[in-house]
Formats: sequence, C-alpha cells, structure tokens
Amino acid sequence: MDDGSGMTRTIDYGNLMHRAMRGLIQNVLTDVAENGLPGQHHFFITFDTMHPDVEIADWLSDRYPEEMTIVMQHWFDNLEVTDDGFSVTLNFGDAPEPLYIPYEAIRTFVDPSVEFGLRFETQEDEDDDEPAPTPVEDFDETPEKATKDAEIVSLDKFRK
Repeated sequence: MDDGSGMTRTIDYGNLMHRAMRGLIQNVLTDVAENGLPGQHHFFITFDTMHPDVEIADWLSDRYPEEMTIVMQHWFDNLEVTDDGFSVTLNFGDAPEPLYIPYEAIRTFVDPSVEFGLRFETQEDEDDDEPAPTPVEDFDETPEKATKDAEIVSLDKFRK
C-alpha cells in the first residue's frame, strides 16, 4: 500500500518486538497476580520514573529522578495487571507504597532465578554522554551484578 508519500512500507521489527516483550511481561505478571510467584522466581523491574503515566509517591520520584528498580520477591500486594501496565504495592522501609508502572516505562525486566532478561532500547537517541547500559545477558552468580547501576530497594525485612 502506498500512502502517496513515496515512502515504501517497512516492517518495524523494533516496535513489534517491544510489543511482544510487553505482552510477555503482561502474561507473566497476570499469572503471578492470580497464582503468586512460583518457586525461586522473582523480578527486578527497572523503569523510567519520568514517564508521564508512572504513578509513584513524590518522595520516591525525588529519590529516583530518572529510573528506579523495584524487586518483586518476598512481599508485594495488590498486584493488578492491565493491557497498559500494572499496579503493585511494595514495601519501602516500613511503608507500603502503591506504584503504577505502564509497560512503556519499563526499561529492563529481569528474572535472575532463571537468567531471563529483557531490555527495552529507548526510542529517542539521547544526547547524554552516559555509557550505554550493559546488556542484561551478562548474568553473574548474583542478581546484583545484573543491575549494578540501579539502587535495589532492600526487602530484607521480610526475610526473617
């Protein structure tokens, strides 16, 4: 089909891939919402706190002005999954905080228990001189290394 602009239609694999990856995350989270986390599975989810549809407490967006990594492992509550994103209540220190994260804001989704990771490249070429994030394929023994640059919120309180 020619829209008259002389542009040839192309298959946008990048976009299709992102949509498929978001669908996969939605399927995984829907299963967890219904049945809980199986076995050793747990997730590190890094997301863009600047995304306009992200809903987090002001003190969290102040502390994480660009991106934040959440851990879904020992304790989470009110996990609700929609076609556009998910909401979940996590514990920060002693304060349960509800978060809403649209899939479009997710930068990485990692399940260290099975060395599975997805990374979404950002569409905009940012002019930052920051080094590119390391691909999540390089899992070492510890999940911490897979997310070295992110501050992981500790959920130790629930490990007693």
